[in-house]
Amino acid sequence: MAGAEIVANVLSFEDARRAVEHQAVLVQPPETEIVALDDAAERVLAEPVLADRDLPPFPRSTRDGYAVRSADLRNLPALLEVIGEVRAGEKPDKIPASIGVGQALSIMTGAPVPAGADAVVMVEYTLQRGRQVEVTRGAETGENIVARAAEASHGAVLAERGSRLTEASIALAASVGKSKLAVYRRPKVAVLTTGDEIVEVDADPGPTQIRNSNGHSLAVQIRRAGGDPVPFPIAPDELIGLRRSIEQGLASDLLLMTGGVSMGRYDLVEQVLAELHTEFFFTGAKIQPGRPVVFGRGTSYARAEQKPSTYFFGLPGNPVSTMVTFELFARPMLEALAGMSPRKLVFLYAKLKSEIHVKPGLRRFLPATMSGEFENSEVALVPWQGSGDVAATARANCYVVIPLDRERISAGEFVPVMMR
Repeated sequence: MAGAEIVANVLSFEDARRAVEHQAVLVQPPETEIVALDDAAERVLAEPVLADRDLPPFPRSTRDGYAVRSADLRNLPALLEVIGEVRAGEKPDKIPASIGVGQALSIMTGAPVPAGADAVVMVEYTLQRGRQVEVTRGAETGENIVARAAEASHGAVLAERGSRLTEASIALAASVGKSKLAVYRRPKVAVLTTGDEIVEVDADPGPTQIRNSNGHSLAVQIRRAGGDPVPFPIAPDELIGLRRSIEQGLASDLLLMTGGVSMGRYDLVEQVLAELHTEFFFTGAKIQPGRPVVFGRGTSYARAEQKPSTYFFGLPGNPVSTMVTFELFARPMLEALAGMSPRKLVFLYAKLKSEIHVKPGLRRFLPATMSGEFENSEVALVPWQGSGDVAATARANCYVVIPLDRERISAGEFVPVMMR
């Protein structure tokens, strides 16, 4: 090992996750770019979106009906004088200046409520007779009205810097006239698959070879997390070629390696990383699948002046392990590199459909299917043959999370679930 030494540092799941989160908050935001609003979906905001006026800019009716003074409805039925009609988008000079005692104004959803009116009665509780309307139900002050600036005041932050642009935040940006947005550059993520047994997807595999599924599943996960995957050629289980590939991968914003991180004679990734004098934050996590996951930071000598260090993950080679460890550990680092504000990992809860028996000692993330309708959800494990069974994971839509101290979980218990 040319004098290099690897000190094993296997952490609990919680400590390993916190180690990643601790490093993620140290990441400097990437460069920014300006993109058109319709191209900004799922990108990360590099500057806050501010309200350019009060939202709504006027008291707005939320129902079709009649704008009234609630005090006029103390005695029911009430007969009021209809002084006009106002529609959404009505010109200001067409809107009465105010509503007086005993008066009502026919109003449509989204239309401005004039001064004097403090409630809107739904049309279902009225009967118009010529220039009068009979109201059969009372109304509280503010009923069916959104007050001016109730949603946001002029200058208020509508979308925070570091937030991912969803359909809702895109709609907010459009509502304040933002046809273009400043977003962070998507980080480049080197994807290096290792192993003599791995061949490309379009190859004809030999009797003991398998096609490279990890590189393609990681590409999907990387894009969803805000990065751009940069696939590398498959690296053999040979020190010189593997070292060359890892050094090139460290020139990217993040390096993800799959395979070669277990304890076998030809699992050489950690040895090469140690010889490159990289820093290891952990060399394993007490989870299943994915125990031999590696996290650290190293230098690409080709880019040492511009970029002194790059974070890397050595993910286990079995497909399910690769997918799980990306979500648990690589995703928060990649999101930080994409400019996202830190967020904690949150599990949902669902009722267990069938009993589970496992050996205690590891936090387990097992492929499962959540089913049911509305609030009546249930979750059940998908039968699988271990962390190489990608077919089982393809049938799953979540992972059941089993605490390390549980050996048996009964049907009907609520269990934590991580959605896929």
